[in-house]
Amino acid sequence: MRVAGLYDIHGNLPALEAVLEDVRGADVDQIVVGGDVIPGPMPSETLGRLLDLDLPTHFIHGNGELAILAQMAEARSGLVAYWGTTSGARPPESIIEVYRWTAAQLQPQFEPVLAGWPKTVQLEIDGLGQVLFCHSTPRSETEVFTRLTAEDRLLPLFEPLQVAVVVCGHTHMQFDRMIGRTRVVNAGSVGMPFGEPGGYWLLLGPDIQLRHTPYDLPNAAESIRASSYPQAQNFAAHNVLQPPSEKRMLETFSKAELK
Repeated sequence: MRVAGLYDIHGNLPALEAVLEDVRGADVDQIVVGGDVIPGPMPSETLGRLLDLDLPTHFIHGNGELAILAQMAEARSGLVAYWGTTSGARPPESIIEVYRWTAAQLQPQFEPVLAGWPKTVQLEIDGLGQVLFCHSTPRSETEVFTRLTAEDRLLPLFEPLQVAVVVCGHTHMQFDRMIGRTRVVNAGSVGMPFGEPGGYWLLLGPDIQLRHTPYDLPNAAESIRASSYPQAQNFAAHNVLQPPSEKRMLETFSKAELK
């Protein structure tokens, strides 16, 4: 069995379409969508595309889905119980604007779909054994770690799992490293990468390939700018055409990584 791991799409439909074309060419049997399909510029179109796939597809939630579900629930309770941040604190107003806009695009048809996604998925993959998929770490969708995080901080999280491989995302940068006896692989981001532009994903079975899919960036940026997404101009410029460098983001995440 060959499995594609697609993480952190963030409503970037043009990037997703390009990656799906490569997935088809890779003779994949199943797909795991590892969270943070949303928020982003084309949320309903992106979710609809994934839900209509004719390959067996597993979904897990990320902090993005949980934050949008919390915004949907606000209309009923008057309270927001979850912000999707590492600290749990209220994010800047610009982010809240994005959350509210996204929730409005998706209600009511997608709320039960998102609410049904689990925290993790585990599959037996040829050549790899038991593979656990989570958004960030197996215990939390918001914890931050990178390829540079000290192993001693991570061993207590991964050693007890008794799986061969853990696949994660959240930090939008690919890596493949050993943590004790566990191979931990970050899928990178399909739609909002840090580093070289393009769509990043994983091909699993019988080994693991870190994949990068180029796509028509100017055309994607034009489509995003034409959307009603509140941060459309910024997303097109700084998440599609010229993403932040990996060096810069590693420095940023080092201040927030788990202790």
